[in-house]
This record gives sequence, C-alpha cells and structure tokens, in this order.
Amino acid sequence: MQVSLSKFYGDGMPSQEPGPTPQPSRDPAPQPPQDRAPGRAQAPDQDRAKTPDQDRAQAPDQDRAQAPGQDRAQEPALEHARVAAEVSAAVAALSRQLRAASPAGAFTPTQRSALGRIYHWGPTTIAALARAELVRPQSMRITVGALEEQGVLTRSPHPTDGRQVVFSLTDEGRRTLEAVLRAKRGWLADAIATRLDADEQRRLSEAAALLRRLVAENNNDNNDTPPDEAATR
Repeated sequence: MQVSLSKFYGDGMPSQEPGPTPQPSRDPAPQPPQDRAPGRAQAPDQDRAKTPDQDRAQAPDQDRAQAPGQDRAQEPALEHARVAAEVSAAVAALSRQLRAASPAGAFTPTQRSALGRIYHWGPTTIAALARAELVRPQSMRITVGALEEQGVLTRSPHPTDGRQVVFSLTDEGRRTLEAVLRAKRGWLADAIATRLDADEQRRLSEAAALLRRLVAENNNDNNDTPPDEAATR
C-alpha cells in the first residue's frame, strides 16, 4: 500500500514536479568533403596516380612469359631463324674453303665473281654486271678496269648500242678461270667422296637443289645465276 510522504513531512516537502524534458542538440551533422564522391570515402587514394610497381602488382602476368598458345605461334619463326643462321654459316665456310683451293690468289672476291659471270654469260656491259652483283656502276667500272689492266678482260663496241662497250674474256682470262674451276671442283669432289657416305651425299645433292631454288626465287630473272657460277668465286 502506498502512503503519501506528505503525511510524514508535511507541506514542507520539496516539489517533485518534473522539469522540462532536455531537447537533443540541433547542431548540423558533419558533411563529407565535397571533392569526394559518396561511397568512396574509404579509398581516398584510388584517384591518385599509381606507381609502376603498383601497376605491375595489379597485372602480374603482363611482363611474364606469354600464354602457351602465343609461344607455340613463335616456335616456327625461331626455328626458321636457327636454320637460316646455320645455312649462312655453312655457305660462308664453304666459300672460304673454295677460295683457299683457288690458284687465282691475285683476284679479289668481287673480281672473281665478275669474271665468273662473263665466263658463263659471254660478253656483257658494266651496267649488267653491276645489276647482277648489286653494286653501283661506278664500283663495277673500277673492278672491270683492274681486270682489263691484268689482261684477262678486253672491251669491244656494243653490237646494237654505240654508246656502250661490252667486255669479254681474253684467252689468258679464260685459261685462268678454267684453272680456278678445276681446282675448286676438284677439292670439293674429293671432300664429298672422302668425308660423306652415300646417304649423306644424296642428302647434300638434295640440299644443293633447295639452295638453288632459294636463290632463284630471290632473283627477278632466274637465269641471272648460272648453274656453276659459284664455283668461280
């Protein structure tokens, strides 16, 4: 049973009337910075420039080995480059051996090449020799002039163009070239017979045919390279 306290304390008891109810603060709530888009406050550095290391970290496979399919696509090109390097080295070594077997030590490689073309083609002009050798006519003129001074070439009027002259081998020049051919072919034939077996000789013959096809397809005129011209170089 509740008893009024006023009966014990009388009217002097302090008033217990409730005071005014506290009101919540009306201060405005803090606003997010205006230069950042909503929802991106937790990643303030996303719009900043990334360092190269960060870029590589996010794309770890870009600088690494390519996909297996791309590697397989590159394999034929790598194999072709390897074969080309081996063939080039072998041809260069063979050319050095042939030159060493040649008795024509007084001739430079360029001179021997020009003599070989005239030997197989017959009388020709400086312009035709320059085109065949892929050199300037001025350079070929110097080469032919030196051979003419050595007595292995002689000049005569062009049969149809009075402005040009043609060069042909002298008797001395023909004997010299034929001696070169015999020496080189003799060395090569002996090397094939003594260093290669029958199967290797057959494969070498097939490889020679392939090399000739490569050279012929690279020329504008397949007749530019006589069959045994290389032996004179």
